[in-house]
Amino acid sequence: MKKIIIQPSGKSIDCPDGESVLSVLEKQGYALPNNCRAGACGECKIKVLSGTFDQGFVMDMALSQADRAAGYGLMCMAKPTSDVLEIEFGTQDAQPKLFPPVENSWHIITDKIQRTDKIMELKLLPLGKAIKFWPGQYAMIGEGTDEHPLRPYSIANAPKQNGELSFFITKEAEGKTSPWIHHDTNIGDNIKVNAPYGTFLGDPSVDTPILCLASGSGLAPILSLLNAYLSRGHKNPVTLLFSAKTKKDLLHFGEMKYLESKYVNFKYKYTLTQESNKDGGLEGRIDAILPDLLPNLANYSIYIAGSVPFVESCKKTVEALGAEEDLIHMEEYFAQQVG
Repeated sequence: MKKIIIQPSGKSIDCPDGESVLSVLEKQGYALPNNCRAGACGECKIKVLSGTFDQGFVMDMALSQADRAAGYGLMCMAKPTSDVLEIEFGTQDAQPKLFPPVENSWHIITDKIQRTDKIMELKLLPLGKAIKFWPGQYAMIGEGTDEHPLRPYSIANAPKQNGELSFFITKEAEGKTSPWIHHDTNIGDNIKVNAPYGTFLGDPSVDTPILCLASGSGLAPILSLLNAYLSRGHKNPVTLLFSAKTKKDLLHFGEMKYLESKYVNFKYKYTLTQESNKDGGLEGRIDAILPDLLPNLANYSIYIAGSVPFVESCKKTVEALGAEEDLIHMEEYFAQQVG
């Protein structure tokens, strides 16, 4: 058994003999870009800081001689030959490389689940190639017409082998697309998707405590990120504080309790803003309750998603509690995105 050390976090991953670095990273939940798995596209190029590896046969157009001399390798074909292989992944210079957006990708609606009075979960599967995305990104979905234009919705699941995409669609009474998705589309219908977009990504190798703050359908990108972090074995505490008006608005309550039972380092907390929390939980806005819940946020990675007022209020609160600006990541929903 070899070991792969990811820098700068220093995270260690076991690598079975004969397995590629890309394969091992994917099994740990890391989404390293790749298009061919055959040493031909160069998408999985990473700098190797120490150790040796068998690069296998790769094409010069994917990994030039200058790249090789500088210590880079293609991880789809690279197999460690030393006991420890140290790679650079997740630094400022090696942030996730965004996948080029795919336009007019037809998907089929496989399920529609009413989660709250206003929010429906929409599940899609691709009719062609699966769209590659990073947890936290969003897609444009709709009919692509003046009546039902494409609108942005965050992807609520982590990447899956079958290309499934899940969205939380909030019905906006004055919108064009969201009422159409709620009422006029059916399971089995085709729908157009353009994706991926957005940079609400964070650092895939971060090794700090994590705090997620969300309200309404802002849970979608948070859920995608949470599943990615937890499934890859993040060891530090991960806390989600979800703000809802009433208990009926607790989106994905069952899945949150499941994740809390499955991962000992994950805590799910919710607060109700317009209803008494008779179950002994939290009541009131996040800016009022967070100082008592987590009074010191120094060295926390913070993810905030929701309406503009919600995000701005949470940002001020976490900054007052010592959160560092470069560790605060925000996803705001603007009025022009209302569908």
